[in-house]
Amino acid sequence: MTGRRLKAAGGALVLALTAGGLIWGFGLRGESGEEPADTCRGALAAEEAGTFFGGAELEFGGHTAEWVGQETEYCAAWVRGGEADGVQLKLNIRPSAAHRSSGAAEDASATPIGFGWNGSFAVSDQPRAGLLVDCAPLPGKGLLVLAEARQDIEELTDAQVLQVARFATESARRAAKRFGCEGDLGRRPSAVDRSPWQTRPVAEAEGTCRDVFGRRDAERLGITKVSEKPAGRALTEECSVRLPGKDHHVRLGAYYGPSAQQEKYLDGRYPGSVTGAVMRSRPCGGALGDAYVKFEEFPRPDREEGVRSTVGRQDAERLLAAFATASGARHGCPVP
Repeated sequence: MTGRRLKAAGGALVLALTAGGLIWGFGLRGESGEEPADTCRGALAAEEAGTFFGGAELEFGGHTAEWVGQETEYCAAWVRGGEADGVQLKLNIRPSAAHRSSGAAEDASATPIGFGWNGSFAVSDQPRAGLLVDCAPLPGKGLLVLAEARQDIEELTDAQVLQVARFATESARRAAKRFGCEGDLGRRPSAVDRSPWQTRPVAEAEGTCRDVFGRRDAERLGITKVSEKPAGRALTEECSVRLPGKDHHVRLGAYYGPSAQQEKYLDGRYPGSVTGAVMRSRPCGGALGDAYVKFEEFPRPDREEGVRSTVGRQDAERLLAAFATASGARHGCPVP
């Protein structure tokens, strides 16, 4: 996203948050209940929360509000009698159609949460998880579960970071049962992948750039290295490639479920941010819906500023198709 698009989107989001009465990120104290069954209608995984807090006595709170026209549940757990700005485990449950501001689900730096789940796990500032479950009864045919720990990642132990993932998956399991979701559910995570972006020779790509660049394409375009994240079933995937020339690079992105809806919304609202880009959709079915894939070259081609693309349309289309096929196969999308 360009800086201008990011700034405008952020302003629109603040207005939407205010209008919707959303207090995610500002704590849920003042609406506390004594029993975890009172929060998020029993979906909050209180046992996993208890382990995160080392067995301390907890308080629970939450509320239901409308978010992008859809009923959304917000709840949290924290240590009883703790400070108002202290650590909280927070949970957000919504239909996948409520795609705006989807946390880890739309974070390109997130890694796959793994263990059979369609979902992402991000640790850039605070540990956050986003899970998507097939759920035909809900708008968008999916259940989106977002979880995070309100604490700087550096102040948490590795065991607590893992517990955020477990809190998310086990809460998603409970919510899926309550909504009658038919989608396959994954397993309780035994680890989380905190791998940063990795830069590798193009021939050694093993993550999100794998099976995208053939030897001839790499030689013709002058591609020697790729920057990638671990491959899997994250709801947003990205592969970045440097081209000859200062700050010249290509970004390939794949977006699924609410992440795809959000990216298409932003592209439509800020068309100048995708000048020269190549975009395609491909059906995946269920909560993943239509995957949205993009090829973008930077600096962006701009006739008025005299910036020309060095990657021909045919090459762009071929690289995008290869990336879409590889990413789609990981997510179980039908082969086009």
